[in-house]
Amino acid sequence: MNLGQRVIYQIYPRSFQDSNGDGFGDLQGVIQRLDYLADLGVDMIWLSPFYPSPQNDNGYDVQDYCAVDPKFGTMVDFDQLVTQAKERGMEIMLDMVFNHTSTEHEWFQKALAGDPYYQDYYYLRPLKADGSLPTNWHSKFGGPAWERFGQTDQYYLHLYDRTQADLNWHNPQVRQEIYRIINFWLDKGVKGFRFDVLNVIGKPTDLVDSQIPGSLEERALYTDQPIVHEWIKEMNQATFAKDPTFITVGEMSSTSVPAGVQYTNPQEQELSMIFSFHHLKVDYAEGEKWSNPPVDFLKFKRIIDEWQVGMTQGWNALFLNNHDQPRATSRFGNPDQYPYETATLLATTIQFLRGTPYLYQGEEIGMTNPNFTSIHDYQDVETKNYYQLMLADGLSEEEALAIIQAKSRDNSRTPMQWNDQAHAGFTQGQPWIAVASNYPQVNVAREREEDHIFAYYQSLIRLRKALPVIQEGSYRGLLLDHPSIMAYVRELETDQGLDQLLVLGHFGEGRLEVDLPEEFQGRKAEKLIGNGASPATYQGQNQLILDAFETVVYRFS
Repeated sequence: MNLGQRVIYQIYPRSFQDSNGDGFGDLQGVIQRLDYLADLGVDMIWLSPFYPSPQNDNGYDVQDYCAVDPKFGTMVDFDQLVTQAKERGMEIMLDMVFNHTSTEHEWFQKALAGDPYYQDYYYLRPLKADGSLPTNWHSKFGGPAWERFGQTDQYYLHLYDRTQADLNWHNPQVRQEIYRIINFWLDKGVKGFRFDVLNVIGKPTDLVDSQIPGSLEERALYTDQPIVHEWIKEMNQATFAKDPTFITVGEMSSTSVPAGVQYTNPQEQELSMIFSFHHLKVDYAEGEKWSNPPVDFLKFKRIIDEWQVGMTQGWNALFLNNHDQPRATSRFGNPDQYPYETATLLATTIQFLRGTPYLYQGEEIGMTNPNFTSIHDYQDVETKNYYQLMLADGLSEEEALAIIQAKSRDNSRTPMQWNDQAHAGFTQGQPWIAVASNYPQVNVAREREEDHIFAYYQSLIRLRKALPVIQEGSYRGLLLDHPSIMAYVRELETDQGLDQLLVLGHFGEGRLEVDLPEEFQGRKAEKLIGNGASPATYQGQNQLILDAFETVVYRFS
């Protein structure tokens, strides 16, 4: 299986397309848009959770892993989606949330009812002798990571929302339940899984206090523990190993390059690839997400370079956007003045790297953060929690809202902008969250008429499928100290000689003259793709002039 040839498209179902007018996207809505996705050229559709859920964390609090929430449709709808996607040459990837269940899940409810068998499915601990919580750990959504277990004297662990109770993977019965669930979906024709926060499943049996509560030191107590690799290997052999074409990707929070290699080196028989997030923490003040400094561009480049070089024996998932991240156009560019240039620069930068590209709904038309003007427009539980925490820390409402506008997960969860009609063509009803106000200018219908950003994405996907140098070639970073240029080389030895791509991107406004490395001076090359006025034939000059947010790729052979 050539992972470098694949392109995967993430759909956040509740925001993609509503088919029945209830303001909530659904599976039939996805089916209605399959021709659009096939035309874009993607191979696989990753669906965020559509399982029954109280929706406290927009479906990542799962109540039943083997059913479809009526909000999204029925299992018949899902079966139809699998079949119709296959007819168009696309497969389905599902989101598997196995670090925790909803507290409404049958297992947790049986545990609450006093069944010791199911109580061992979770981390239950008494208070310490001094009356304090079992550990001083912080929830990643704010506040303590422990909640009282019903009316008992026990407390349960929740690394995320208090309605998301962490599963005890040390219990072999828990692992067997998980493998049963995976095999259920394999039998349904699913061809890929994305595993949510997979590298935090390995909490030690002896839970100890953090020296610095809420810090990276605390996260290291339960992140990338050696037992995680054992459990992933076991899961692999019990489930998807039977299908060598199956694709798996693990969401790995705060992981390291060596751990990433171990998760994804084919010899380890764990996962196909991983998501790492360090490159998307370059606008965190002292590691704090809920802040709003400018992007540290040099840090961004160096992190990309570190992971490209370090993962030579592993495999990266390539992305700038997903359901948990602000829109990359708003984060790394200037979509107001340079919408086409910004979107296509970011796409080129990511899609020419070594790995498997993931697109997130709307990035192929240049969608942006909505910049809602009231906290009441936001729906995300993490956003609401941290807004209150920022106010408690002394920030004004205006200061807190500015940070929310930049960092809220809802930035990427606003409805897909299909046209300039009411609610951007997403629904005939009232959408569950407001549509971004720029939808009359930024929408699919307009993009298809103008052959603009969408057409550029189509070209990028065609190139990846056609050129082995993109799929398999090595990576080498260039100009790593340049304050506004992203540059790297992809190389592959072929029967015809060295196939070499030079990728350049200008992350800035105005015109810039770039001094090229000596190895490219005096040589000729053809322009493979670009979003600006760079010449179609590179004649071996020592410099290139790039306009604002311009990108270009030259092919040497």
